[in-house]
Amino acid sequence: MRIVILLFIAFVTSSTFGQQVFKKKKNLLGSPFEITVIATDSIQANFYTELAISEVKRIENLISDWIPTTQISKVNQNAGIAPVKVDLEVFELVKRAINISKLTDGAFDISYASMDKIWKFDGSMKEMPSAENIKNSVEKVGYQNIILNKNDTSIFLKYQGMKLGLGGIGQGYIADKIKIVLQEKGCTSGLVNVSGDINTWGKQPNGKDWTVGIVNPLNKNKVFATFPLNDSAVETSGSYEKYVTFNGKRYSHIIDPRTGYPATGIVSVSVFSKQTELADALATGIFVLGIEVGLDLVNQLKGIGCIIVDEKGAIHASKNIDIKKYQ
Repeated sequence: MRIVILLFIAFVTSSTFGQQVFKKKKNLLGSPFEITVIATDSIQANFYTELAISEVKRIENLISDWIPTTQISKVNQNAGIAPVKVDLEVFELVKRAINISKLTDGAFDISYASMDKIWKFDGSMKEMPSAENIKNSVEKVGYQNIILNKNDTSIFLKYQGMKLGLGGIGQGYIADKIKIVLQEKGCTSGLVNVSGDINTWGKQPNGKDWTVGIVNPLNKNKVFATFPLNDSAVETSGSYEKYVTFNGKRYSHIIDPRTGYPATGIVSVSVFSKQTELADALATGIFVLGIEVGLDLVNQLKGIGCIIVDEKGAIHASKNIDIKKYQ
């Protein structure tokens, strides 16, 4: 499930030594996609942006669970029946996703796609599902039942009805891969934004870092901090537009795959990392884990930073982020 992101990217468009900023926007993966590159002219910039778009489509046709012919769809179609051999790239991505599941004690789990969709966040839901229905909804969820065979790079889902969905890590992975591909082709500076999964490399034409502004979802008109991104990434998960309220309690559209209940208490999580893939997966996991447990996890991870906005609008940050420094 994808999340609307409240981020803005600040950059200059002036040229320095023949270098200019070129930006292209498209709708890919069913979401907004934006690629910004530094190039000498529009021909070079178009070459880079088309490479980026091709990479999105290439990976989408490997890992999307919406396209019936992808390798991940084949794995889902054979759940409980037989292992499916996949490319090493897909195998390793699923393996890393399982590692994040272990790290977050199952708060992040790519088998979440097996959940019965009993929660509705389109305004049609008038009462909470029963406890029994909620329990039953996650019966087929469990990363422990994703069986990997490294000898033939096959993936087997133990039970019929299981399903993998890589939306919570795949878009971050795509952002990372675009960065690698463009760097290999000589693009020395750029920014890729795959539906809020943002990765950067190099500098702006004026020599400054790319910057990202984080807003409080409960006060969208005000940026509370602006952070430089130096060859690094950021991802934000939020529930500020999709939620339901029952008996005065706010339930987000981000569901805890371990229990079937929506996460509560948080409206947005921003994670800073060198890899967008890691930031993407951790943001979802932290959202589910909650403020205290989530920050405790981040504080134990080297090179990871986190900002959480709770449902009252209060801002919480990991130990390595000094909010006042960037306000």
